[in-house]
Amino acid sequence: MMQAISPPSPLKLLVPTRPRLAPVTPNKLILHCIYRSDSVQLPNGVGSSRADWQSSCAILASKVVSQEQPTDKSSEDSRGADHVAAVNGHKASIDLGLVPLNKGSSDGHSNNKKPTKSLSITDLSPAPMHGSQLRVAYQGVPGAYSEAAAGKAYPNCEAIPCDQFDVVFQAVELWIADRAVLPAENSLGGSIHRNYDLLLRHNLHIVGEVQFPVHHCLLALPGVRKEYITRVISHPQALAQCELTLTELGLHAVREAVDDTAGAAEYIASNNLRNTAAIASARAAELYGLQILADGIQDDKSNVTRFLMLAREPIIPRTDRPFKTSIVFAHDKGTSVLFKVLSAFAFRNINLTKIESRPHRDCPIRLVDDASAGTAKHFEYMFYLDFEASMAEVRAQNALAEVQEFTSFLRVLGSYPMDMTPWCPSRSD
Repeated sequence: MMQAISPPSPLKLLVPTRPRLAPVTPNKLILHCIYRSDSVQLPNGVGSSRADWQSSCAILASKVVSQEQPTDKSSEDSRGADHVAAVNGHKASIDLGLVPLNKGSSDGHSNNKKPTKSLSITDLSPAPMHGSQLRVAYQGVPGAYSEAAAGKAYPNCEAIPCDQFDVVFQAVELWIADRAVLPAENSLGGSIHRNYDLLLRHNLHIVGEVQFPVHHCLLALPGVRKEYITRVISHPQALAQCELTLTELGLHAVREAVDDTAGAAEYIASNNLRNTAAIASARAAELYGLQILADGIQDDKSNVTRFLMLAREPIIPRTDRPFKTSIVFAHDKGTSVLFKVLSAFAFRNINLTKIESRPHRDCPIRLVDDASAGTAKHFEYMFYLDFEASMAEVRAQNALAEVQEFTSFLRVLGSYPMDMTPWCPSRSD
């Protein structure tokens, strides 16, 4: 008989016996998701009751605080080696399709209705049964650009909104979602550093990317005119991307940052704020009953956000189409170490598409004693690097073998197909 989910052994680790729940305070974790009230029975007794899933989430809640602490370096090193082996294709038995798509799923969820109330731990639903839709977690509320990117990456998926980036990772790790779609960088605002840090803290794999054109609109309640607006709210990057256009529109309103663009639209609608406008998508206007005061207000029409697609298991790299590989490393002490690392790719004609440095949490500062000049303090960094090659190619494997000689830590985050869709800039006004 076909099983409803992937082999249950990983999930059993998340469902301990009840005595372990005594010291846990579940209210430390907040997870918002779409709710389905129908009962679910999973095979082999795994997650067969809501109590089991409450136990699972309670254990996760206990880890939220511990994840804020620096990770043990030795464990990172060992995990990095496992990742290289997996991405190189040594684990050829990986099941790539967790759940097949089914356009005829009758889960009762409608995309053209306002979302139901966000839920707490006690209302979480387990992983989908065989034949149901692929469930994709994203940060924000319905109408967010992340939701649209999830739909582009996985057509006909069931999008699961989460209130924080951390919760998106946890939803996939807990088998509440099958995939995650998270923004990595924007052509105007740069990298989303929070998500790069979370990639290192969590054990998910990058399995794809999608580039999504961003088209901002100025939204307000029906009947409100631009001259009545005294405040504009949106995500900080959206505010920065529309600053010049807002000034040209004659809006000298106060700018106020909120968690996400669609959340700003929802906030205005739910509180009936007639002096406030939001910068969000046209879909957000439709969902929350707002009017569009101005369309296409981004300062640069070539405004694109790159999203990463994450999964519990890596995909097997191939050579029949363009691939990109993402790694993170910390270099050893020495002279010109970073130059030597980059030379490993240059000598093999491998193109680098991105390099990003982030503070090394385990060792943020390195002290160098010099009797004549005192004690010098140098910042230590982790480096995130993307290059255009598949880990199935010998040149990529040899490059990483050389890089490993100059690094104290190396981890392959994923080797995945590049987004080769034709360039389609945001439509004009």
